[in-house]
Amino acid sequence: VISSPEYPGAADNKTQAVPLVNATYGRYFFGAVPGTGAPAGLGVYLYRDQRWRVGAAISGGIGKAREESDDKRLRGLGDIDGAVRGGFFASFTVDWLTARANVFADIGGKDQGTLASLDLEARYAPVDRLVLTAGPGLTWADDKYTRTFFGIDAPQSARSGLAVYDAKSGINSVRFSIGANYRLTPNWGLGARVTSAKLRNDAADSPITADKSQTTFGAFVSYRF
Repeated sequence: VISSPEYPGAADNKTQAVPLVNATYGRYFFGAVPGTGAPAGLGVYLYRDQRWRVGAAISGGIGKAREESDDKRLRGLGDIDGAVRGGFFASFTVDWLTARANVFADIGGKDQGTLASLDLEARYAPVDRLVLTAGPGLTWADDKYTRTFFGIDAPQSARSGLAVYDAKSGINSVRFSIGANYRLTPNWGLGARVTSAKLRNDAADSPITADKSQTTFGAFVSYRF
């Protein structure tokens, strides 16, 4: 079960039950893309050892990323389709600390540009079956992404009554995440995760943004085959 902002900059969250499947075959995987938050994708590990994970993946493109009906301030701005993204990810782990980075770009022609993220995550296991994680992160967005989700061009201004707003590239958000995973049996597990993010720069200052604070909650039951 995931509760996340209705769209980037929304004041309200939407909550939904989502079935997720992760499968691996050698270097290839289907499911969550490591370090991106994307729940579904196809990818390949290009390099793996005890510390490094480097790979490439394609993800996303399901449903709408934003609809006019989501909020009255979006009227006249048009819907935004989900985008198929392709890119690279990498992680490096030393003992209890993992650093993750990724760069993913819109490869489906939806004018949603490029996002680059960096996260640090500390891991602590107070007992054998319980793992706690926590750490900061940030996301950078290019001009295309920021204009699509936070900008207002002349035709949108005429339809909506909002002033033209030229959103530029820059640090889009900063965040802090905490999580917990408990292994009930070798196959069954329980988990929860909370990410509190803050929009920055032109994303935060946009007339479209209803709330600069963006919080995502997740709780799950897992079964490993």
